[in-house]
Amino acid sequence: MATLTGTTLGGLTWEPNFVQEIDQHKCIGCGRCFKVCGRNVLALRAMNDEGEFVEDEDDDEIERKVMTIANPQYCIGCQACSRICPKNCYTHAALAV
Repeated sequence: MATLTGTTLGGLTWEPNFVQEIDQHKCIGCGRCFKVCGRNVLALRAMNDEGEFVEDEDDDEIERKVMTIANPQYCIGCQACSRICPKNCYTHAALAV
């Protein structure tokens, strides 16, 4: 099976690995990944103590915030998010073509 590859400015072959999943049990909501992603792929969302997302951020039921993949179609496969993550929450995969 072939995978999508690119070429760096120096002419080297590069294989992007696109974000697939964030382990929300490990995520501490620090926002480091959000800051390094310049593509608007990620979003920080509030959760209650039952692990359900809370839409109203002023709600008293908020237990913690976790990072989510809001726009996976914008990911360029650079893996900056996983390299900065202190909890190793990310799963990435190459794109099969």
